[in-house]
Amino acid sequence: MKTLKQEALGSRGVVASNHPLASLAGIEMLATGGNAVDAAVATVLTLTVVEPMMVGITGAGFVNIHNASTKSSITIDNYSTAPAAAQPDMFIPISDSWPNYMETKQQKNKIGHLSVGVPAGLQCWYHIQTEYGKLDFENTVQPAIRYAEQGFSISPYLAGIIETNKVALKSYPGSQDLFFDKNNPLSTGQMLQNQDYASVLREISKTGDETLTKGSLGNAIEEEMTRNGGILTQDDIEKYKLEYRDPVKGNYRGYEIVGVGPASSGATHIVQALNLLEKFNISEMGFGTNEYFHLLAETLKIVFSDRFKFMGDPDFVDVPVQELVSKRYADIRHSEIDLQKARSYTHGNLDLHLGESENTTHLTVADDDGNVVSMTQTLNDAFGSRVTVPGTGVILNNTLYNFDPHPGNANSIIPGKRVLSSMAPITVFKDGKPFMALGTPGGRRIFAAVLQAIINVIDHGMTLQEAVEAPRVWTQGQNLELESAISSEASEKLTKMGHLIERVDRVAGGMNGIMFDREGFIHGAACWRADGAPVGLSGGQAHITGGDGMFRI
Repeated sequence: MKTLKQEALGSRGVVASNHPLASLAGIEMLATGGNAVDAAVATVLTLTVVEPMMVGITGAGFVNIHNASTKSSITIDNYSTAPAAAQPDMFIPISDSWPNYMETKQQKNKIGHLSVGVPAGLQCWYHIQTEYGKLDFENTVQPAIRYAEQGFSISPYLAGIIETNKVALKSYPGSQDLFFDKNNPLSTGQMLQNQDYASVLREISKTGDETLTKGSLGNAIEEEMTRNGGILTQDDIEKYKLEYRDPVKGNYRGYEIVGVGPASSGATHIVQALNLLEKFNISEMGFGTNEYFHLLAETLKIVFSDRFKFMGDPDFVDVPVQELVSKRYADIRHSEIDLQKARSYTHGNLDLHLGESENTTHLTVADDDGNVVSMTQTLNDAFGSRVTVPGTGVILNNTLYNFDPHPGNANSIIPGKRVLSSMAPITVFKDGKPFMALGTPGGRRIFAAVLQAIINVIDHGMTLQEAVEAPRVWTQGQNLELESAISSEASEKLTKMGHLIERVDRVAGGMNGIMFDREGFIHGAACWRADGAPVGLSGGQAHITGGDGMFRI
């Protein structure tokens, strides 16, 4: 399959992220003696500068770490929670049915100060770096400071998202100062500098997350909330707790799949789907055929029916993870799939239907010791709440948009509650060793996209670069989305099988990942759907051959 980007190769490590400068920041850590965790933290901090629409220190997400020394998987939930003053009826819904079920009057759950959930990004990144990294935390912040201060050239991708959100961004002074040149939104090729944020990052490099939880940044956020009718307080931020989740594990054709458990539903449903798909000879169907895409669609329908019924924040809902990922459950449900025609679909439970944003980022890192980090992080929407705190350059999330605005439902707003997410930072093992790690932005389409990439490698024999770039499909039970690269022949045959086809430019976002080959080299890949770039580190120290420690020529 022809690809639009080229993979990277490294013997000492690879960093794959959705911006080349961020990937370089991670490589800088590996080159100075850091490990995969150091590199991941430097990468994500730099992404807050160069991919500001997708990720920020006030954001949220999930982290999947493979610790090579202990041969264990560490999975961390740093998703945002609802502030203490949040109430189930704090927003006024405009509809009780789709497509506007999640929308509220004046978009207050989506744009502005009321939409902001408790920040959880910086606390997580500081924690994992100081707990599992090798370098001083201060070192990991330096690349982000450099790019915030010196600036970077705006890509067409970023310029397009600024243009799309210009009306909302212009409504908030801090955002207007950052993303506009006089009255015009910044455009392709212009330099984006964030001097205020560089100052905040310098403070963070010295004090860690206390700048946010107890210090000047948290205070500035609370003051901004108070002035503008928001409810988030510094006390909310200080009381936030990261959650170590039990890893979700499954086995597919001899490969072990490991991801984060609820409130991330991604890994659970990837394993569930793979259990169903294992019953069929996918490689014989072939990639790109209507038979293969039909099987994927029917599998996704089953998975989404269970997602709507069973998934939620495990602190508030009993989630039957072990039942969903069991082979026995797949034995029962796979017989429902008709390989000749599409089945009608009814939601299992509309109360759990969510409107997740696709505006997220993902990064994947591996070092030469075999440590692997797969991390998905977000502000939720593009530029989150669209609010930038004046004088800080810090953009605030809008994670409350993911809650059901209707009171009394399973995912209605409750103080301290996490909303359900589809994020899926995944690591795949073969014979007990890391084989592949990957993830993607994309809202509800995330786990379906990651699922397809895993199948592309294991069943279709694709390279990692081919796997992340290959055309995707998606459905949750209504239309079947097909990316434009899928053949018209396959589309027509799927229509005859009963699918309602919707052609789309892309399903989910810019996937990236790493893969270990049999020779021990690490491959990195990033797809065309974002500004992603993998960077590899090779070479090494000189070889001393003399017994006296002297070089021999």
